[in-house]
Amino acid sequence: MDERIGFITDQGKQILTVDLSNCSARRVEEILRGLPQIVTMHPLCSLLILADFTGASFDADAIRAMKEAAVFDKPFVKRTAWVGAENFPQEFYESLTTFSRRQFPTFKTREEALTWLVKD
Repeated sequence: MDERIGFITDQGKQILTVDLSNCSARRVEEILRGLPQIVTMHPLCSLLILADFTGASFDADAIRAMKEAAVFDKPFVKRTAWVGAENFPQEFYESLTTFSRRQFPTFKTREEALTWLVKD
């Protein structure tokens, strides 16, 4: 497993964290290409995922990897929350949500994202 992908526990619930903070576009792509291998090891509609995009860079290949991972992982994910996505280009976000048919709620802080993820 990539050192930027791991599990934490918050309020008794396991959350898969994807730390893309301060990554180059190439590194973002690498991390996201490895994500489906981890996600598919879990039951359908079971994963809570927190993705941190703070300071990350994006290019066409990174966005393509995001789209592919979002579609492939969709059946396994219960909820996903993003932090640090303020600089994520709006046109990329819209393209991603349309392509994957998923929403990716964004939060200003990790704490807000975690609170939303673990609520029932």
